[in-house]
Amino acid sequence: MTSTTSVPAPAPSPTATGPLSRLPSLTGLRWIAAMLVFGFHIGTMQIVAEPDYRRIVDWVFTLGLSGVQFFFILSGFVLVWSTRPGDTKRAFWRRRVAKIFPNHVVTWAVVIALMLYWADPVNLKAALANLFLVQAWLPVDGYFYSINNVSWSISCEMFFYLCLPFVLPLLRRTPSWLLYGIVVGMPLLILAMWPGQQLLPEQTRWWFTQIFPIVRSFEFWIGVAAAELMLRGKWRGPNLLLSTGLFVLIWVACMEWIRAELWTTVLALGYILVITSAAAADTQGRWSPLRSRPMRWLGEVSFAFYLVHVFLIKAILRFAGHTGGFSGWWGPVVAILLLLVSLVAAGLLFRFVETPMMRVLGPRRRPAPGGTPPALVQQRRPDQAGTRPVDGQRSEGSESTSDPDRVPA
Repeated sequence: MTSTTSVPAPAPSPTATGPLSRLPSLTGLRWIAAMLVFGFHIGTMQIVAEPDYRRIVDWVFTLGLSGVQFFFILSGFVLVWSTRPGDTKRAFWRRRVAKIFPNHVVTWAVVIALMLYWADPVNLKAALANLFLVQAWLPVDGYFYSINNVSWSISCEMFFYLCLPFVLPLLRRTPSWLLYGIVVGMPLLILAMWPGQQLLPEQTRWWFTQIFPIVRSFEFWIGVAAAELMLRGKWRGPNLLLSTGLFVLIWVACMEWIRAELWTTVLALGYILVITSAAAADTQGRWSPLRSRPMRWLGEVSFAFYLVHVFLIKAILRFAGHTGGFSGWWGPVVAILLLLVSLVAAGLLFRFVETPMMRVLGPRRRPAPGGTPPALVQQRRPDQAGTRPVDGQRSEGSESTSDPDRVPA
């Protein structure tokens, strides 16, 4: 196995052992990102009280909040990889709304019902801002983390989705050297936000660096530029094994030696290396543990899992009358049980809300031009070394991460 890969465009049709135009390994990566966020919240909610066990949780998952950064980079990569020939802005936005809103509305309603059941105060303005996913634009306490706290990231994603169809025509004409500049420059721009926040009132600084959709979009554009480079066959990077090793080293270095304000910038490098090398493993037909059936299923339910896990954990603990941590070995056991319960709830949400509503609300797939069988439809751009993924292989509701309807939020 070589240490670097030059990524050709995907082959026309995937086989069990050959190249894949779909990217199932990225589906598996989605679950890893979701687990990072879950572990972070297990730590911040202090589920594990035993000092020795808690030190392990803190060491492994202190950087877990960067799993959202992972999702943002991956989202940009997947959406560019999976662009459909002749797709319209309206069709693109309709697919994204069909993907995002049903799960969001259901979880929003459940949280509101729980708040009313417990007679908790409900800020109507904040609740409506959350429902319509504009809360991330409001630097006001009680708004951007309102109702289902984690939905702030979906508010950011909706902004990314709004922008991308306008950017894509420019992206196609952007020189490859400039795309590399975006991949390298965006993490540096993220780093510049740390001193930049000093110009703002203290109460808005966290919102500016961690929530503000424009700032968080820098991560999204990293994935966008890297995907375009891969589609042109211009990406150069390490293979999956080496990328994974580099990422582990980056993670450990951040935990032990690198200053906190540098974490986001350094981790962005690790995440894009893993994403592109996993995509390359699929397009080149190389072995990847990330595309096993269990990992694909976990990746498919990862969006639902992300939406349910925080409020579900809080509700379970509140119904049980237990607000503190669990001592001894009960801490890890309870954490595992909460993981399993969240997975069951996510599976149900995916099966009975997300999947059917995508079929109902999403646009109907257009037939291939001229009656050509979809499996034979390919497009080549003049600046591209190979071909784009075959449009006909990205059917609505497929398991492929390269399907835009399966992108993580």
